Amino acid sequence: MKILLIWPRKSSLLFDNSNMVKIFSMFLSRMSFRRKPIVYSILSALTPNHHTIDIAEGEINDINFNKVYDLVGITSVTSNAILSYEIADKFRKHKIPVVIGGLHPSVYPEEAKKHADSVVIGDAEEIWPKLLKDLENNKLKPFYYQNRVVNPKLIPPSKNVYKKGTGIGIQATRGCPQKCEFCSIPNTKFGNIYTKRPIENVIEDINKCERKIFIFQDNSLTVDTNYTKKLFSKLIGINKKFLAYGNIDILGKDEELLKLANEAGCVGWLIGFESVSQASIDSIGKKTNIVKNYLSAVKKIHDFGMIIEASFVFGFDHDKKDIFNKTDEFIRLSEIGIPFGLILTPYPGTILYNRLEREKRILTKDWDKYDGLNAVFKPKHMSSETLLNNTEALNLKWHKGLNSIERIIKNMSFGFYPFTETLVIEIYWKLIYQRIGKLSNLYSKIL
Repeated sequence: MKILLIWPRKSSLLFDNSNMVKIFSMFLSRMSFRRKPIVYSILSALTPNHHTIDIAEGEINDINFNKVYDLVGITSVTSNAILSYEIADKFRKHKIPVVIGGLHPSVYPEEAKKHADSVVIGDAEEIWPKLLKDLENNKLKPFYYQNRVVNPKLIPPSKNVYKKGTGIGIQATRGCPQKCEFCSIPNTKFGNIYTKRPIENVIEDINKCERKIFIFQDNSLTVDTNYTKKLFSKLIGINKKFLAYGNIDILGKDEELLKLANEAGCVGWLIGFESVSQASIDSIGKKTNIVKNYLSAVKKIHDFGMIIEASFVFGFDHDKKDIFNKTDEFIRLSEIGIPFGLILTPYPGTILYNRLEREKRILTKDWDKYDGLNAVFKPKHMSSETLLNNTEALNLKWHKGLNSIERIIKNMSFGFYPFTETLVIEIYWKLIYQRIGKLSNLYSKIL
């Protein structure tokens, strides 16, 4: 069978001109740790050799609907759900079977089924081979459920299905035991169960990488530090560079982990600080973030030669308008290399979504707006407009003019890859706000 796997991506967020999208995408792929969905590498490894697989990503105009396929598979999250459905509908008009999976369809399988011949609910490792056999026998089921935790030993070494020059994703662990109110991962079925792949399988994946850089796409490599230390020890001498997700409090306390990470080739950590308000941190159930330890932890990570990509979320129930100034002051004091702010988003299936739904605070169910850049609910201590405008203004302040140049120069001291990662992200944020068309208005609102 000929199979097409699609990652729907709203590239028009950055540009109106499709050629500019392609130019920027090429630059982003070659110069940074581009986040590619790892699911297609895994599905390709699970697909028998007598089938062929093509990979596509982008919007409607980026997809070739004239090529004949026996199956189209689409991975959907909430922010691209509508685009996923539009692509699926168009293929089905061509009488091509479509299967949809991912976080959003796993929460709303009946919604997804309106646009697909089959919906995969949960992780796909055990489901995918069965689904392909069913299709070959003309017995494709409307729904496929993963009713147990996937054995990490059964996750095969991934297959590199992306073109040479694009960033590679590696997954060593899966799940997160932290039950943060707003996070989709632990609020999905089995998502709060933490599993670890055999280290030798992870090393095999890394050795197969054609590039010298990759990103660990684990939710956090600081849940089981004993496992991570063994993994990093095996990476020493492989001569690759990588980024990883981790928790700020654990990283700030474990110098052995930081030393091994540096020696293994880690150039930076992606960290969800979430908030500089301890009351907000406590309210979402994130027990591992201690705000008073933030500054010392950041300094320690920097001392070991690694940069930090720090995300902050605005709109928690304890947040008042002063949260923006307080966060800005923390960024100034900490000298974090790559900060960015997101608007709290109540993703379907999360504790947060269910609570705000009960409180009648959800403003829209237009899934296109569930991207962290739009206010889709009514905050407690400010208007949704205030939340949106101040988050945009803070991001613009961090990534404009001299602030942007200073950040790029500072990160040059950490090495080539941190420098290029910073450069690309600075360009990204500028283009975001130019595309939205609010650049001139936001300058007057800078904090």
